[in-house]
Amino acid sequence: MKLTEFVLTGKVAIVTGGSQGIGKGIALGLARAGANVVVAARTVKDIEAVAAEIRALNGRALPVPVDVRSSDQVSEMVRKAINEFGGIDILVNNVGGSSGDNFRRSQALEMSEKDWDETIISNLKIVFLCSKAVAKVMIDQKKKGSIINITSVAGQTASPGFPAYGAAKAGVTQLTQTLAVEWAPHNIRVNAISLGAIDVPRLRPSRTPERLTRMLSRIPLGRIGQPEDVAGTAIYLASDASNYVTGAVILVSGGQSSTIDHR
Repeated sequence: MKLTEFVLTGKVAIVTGGSQGIGKGIALGLARAGANVVVAARTVKDIEAVAAEIRALNGRALPVPVDVRSSDQVSEMVRKAINEFGGIDILVNNVGGSSGDNFRRSQALEMSEKDWDETIISNLKIVFLCSKAVAKVMIDQKKKGSIINITSVAGQTASPGFPAYGAAKAGVTQLTQTLAVEWAPHNIRVNAISLGAIDVPRLRPSRTPERLTRMLSRIPLGRIGQPEDVAGTAIYLASDASNYVTGAVILVSGGQSSTIDHR
């Protein structure tokens, strides 16, 4: 093992949901490791700001506004990445969230069909759409690639109050393992990072002092994770240091057993 195996110089990475929080942390981490980064998300101002931060690090970045729920927009994102950088080596499927882009508690008997469908699309279908589009490019390139799916410990345990979210994240884990097997002959590795509680802006309002205290009591390392904590694992999975790793689900949770506050 050489430290140079963690270097991503010359590699091209797409990071969906790269405008803030975990996605931004991963995008900046990959750039620091040498990758050229396509920062993809819906909000133009935010992705341009992240791209500017990458350029300030002397890296190359391309901000691409995209709604990854649309296969046509995903195809256009891929086309722009190829036009700018000549190929794609890494995909980080980071976009996701619960219905309505917040962690609104809803028991199964109360959940609407609309909220169920939106949550499954926004967490599972988008992983399929992006992975399929990028894998086709990687296969045509005839060189190795790495796809990294961001999932949650909510998909590995019962998630009362969040049935669609937990089911979708469990689906991401299963899809990760299936694609790892299907695409191994093409030297495309597919892995997942399963997250516990991470400090991201959109979740801060829901983390009252009381709830935060309860959450911390279930995290052995005693703190909420930061986006930078996720970036290190993403760099490992994107790099040659993990050349023999595929179909894996790596926990980045501080030892936490559940991401959902059930109490």
